Amino acid sequence: MMKKSLVTAALSAAVLYLSVPAAMAGPIESACMRSDRAAANRAVCGCIQQVADMTLKGADQRRAAKFFRDPDLAHTVWISKKPADDAFWERYKQFGAMAEAYCGG
Repeated sequence: MMKKSLVTAALSAAVLYLSVPAAMAGPIESACMRSDRAAANRAVCGCIQQVADMTLKGADQRRAAKFFRDPDLAHTVWISKKPADDAFWERYKQFGAMAEAYCGG
């Protein structure tokens, strides 16, 4: 009985997650889904968003989401000498490493 209720709960959670409209997706997930990357799918993009939710504040998520659309922007931030950009880049690198570890490479 316990196994059945755990399976039912897991299935219910999966159905709920898959039924969440894209409009409710976070900025990273939305940008990922709109990207032209072959590996972009709801499961991977959703996983990356979950890691972003754990590691980045909203403003950092919105800034990082722009990298999907404009990879040159990431390079501009990376080479910047501004302390705020350096601090963001450190947070972004931690997010990237964690996303790779949790969501596959």
